[in-house]
Amino acid sequence: MPITTTAPAKSATTAPALPLIIGGLTAAGAAAAATAAVAVAGESAGISLAVGGKAIPVAGFAVLTAVFSVVGLALALVLARTARRPRRAFVRTTIALTALSLVPDVLADASASTRGLLMLTHAVAAVIVVPVIARRLPA
Repeated sequence: MPITTTAPAKSATTAPALPLIIGGLTAAGAAAAATAAVAVAGESAGISLAVGGKAIPVAGFAVLTAVFSVVGLALALVLARTARRPRRAFVRTTIALTALSLVPDVLADASASTRGLLMLTHAVAAVIVVPVIARRLPA
């Protein structure tokens, strides 16, 4: 009687974590610097960084960008282990989350130009971080 074996079905594709982590952290740093630069440029152009009467420090743009970029990297690491198509899942999720991140900016107690600047910083961060991480995930 012949013995047959079958390999277990693989429900998720895994990506090497180190390139993903290095790329994600590098992108997070670049995005943090870029959003701070956008805030400085906006302020130099006369756009207030005040929301609710209180100014957002330029460093706050960089710090929050770095924090949420690392959250995105953590999401990518989880999806790399659990999703059937990690890249697709990551891109779709981050597009939705980026869109949701604009809601507080639209509702902020700030001038229209300030709200626009805040939304621009979200877009700049996403344009830098999402493609870098997505490229390192299996399709």
